[in-house]
Amino acid sequence: MNSTESQKRKKKLWKIPVALLLLILLAAGAYVLYAFASYSRIEDNQELEVQGSVSQALAADTEYTAVSYNIGFGAYTADFTFFMDEGKESRARSKDSVITCVNGTADTALSYDPDFVLFQEVDTDSTRSWHVDQTGLIKDRFSQEGDFDSVFAQNYHSIYLIYPFTKPHGASNSGLLTMSRADITSAVRRSLPISTGFKKFLDLDRCYSISRLPVENGKELVLINAHLSAYGTDAAQGNAQLEMLFEDMQKEYEKGNYVICGGDFNHDFTGDSVAAFNAGNEKTYSWCHRFPDEIIPEGFSRCIDYAEGLTATSRYTNEPYSENSFVVILDGFIVSDNVECTYVQNIQTGYEYTDHNPVVMKFSLK
Repeated sequence: MNSTESQKRKKKLWKIPVALLLLILLAAGAYVLYAFASYSRIEDNQELEVQGSVSQALAADTEYTAVSYNIGFGAYTADFTFFMDEGKESRARSKDSVITCVNGTADTALSYDPDFVLFQEVDTDSTRSWHVDQTGLIKDRFSQEGDFDSVFAQNYHSIYLIYPFTKPHGASNSGLLTMSRADITSAVRRSLPISTGFKKFLDLDRCYSISRLPVENGKELVLINAHLSAYGTDAAQGNAQLEMLFEDMQKEYEKGNYVICGGDFNHDFTGDSVAAFNAGNEKTYSWCHRFPDEIIPEGFSRCIDYAEGLTATSRYTNEPYSENSFVVILDGFIVSDNVECTYVQNIQTGYEYTDHNPVVMKFSLK
């Protein structure tokens, strides 16, 4: 082979990696354009459909039971690890596993004979949960125990996430499901402030739902189901979300209504649970900043007088659950002072069906 032919061959060989690089850059650019073009926020103050035909109103001086439970989109068995928590997995392991986990969380909640259940991270049609309609599974399970009204609020709808490249997380549609043995007359979805810039694609479209339930004395129980931001959140943004939530709660309290807010606050709910459960571990995470109790408005309090001692409600999913896992209390209830919290306890389930433990509260309306 003469020198001219050798030079021509080298030029051809160099064209291959250059072409591949250009192709990768074009694909990346196209994906970024797709992400920005597809992004939209769900409108604020969106009216929500109430399903069910319960007609019973609530009564004062009667004890009721409420449960708050983040079901982790039906993916988190006790040994599941999540890629956004330094783990390995991006999807539930199978459709059957999703169905087992969702039914397991529903059965766990029902075992406490609840009057109200606030579920978070309930998927309706997501790649990560094999497109199982988890709202349908839960409502079918609850219908076997009597009549319930239900309200679903879509918390976020994300574009197809192509990472991890070997098994992409995909598109997600997830939300908040409220179940009630008492009549819900109306409900609304409130959009929370979220990150700006590129971070908004990780923060998604957080919200809380407000359900209104009539009380026989002419007042209303305002029942709020909340799931605050986790990934990519700083303390200032977390406070902004809580301030908006508290403003709505205070308005209802000033009207004379009863107010209960339950859910996943993605803050260290007691303010000291990180230290209590993780002695010697100095790691900090954006989803467990100390709950800023100084911004809780007058007339409201967290239900943290646990009847049977401290139990964590969430595990870090960087590794399978063990007694050495990083755990914290993220979930709970906040009530107005015309609601008497007679019992509250976080329940240790061993994280069998989700990366959260349920919170059970008994209360009466004064």
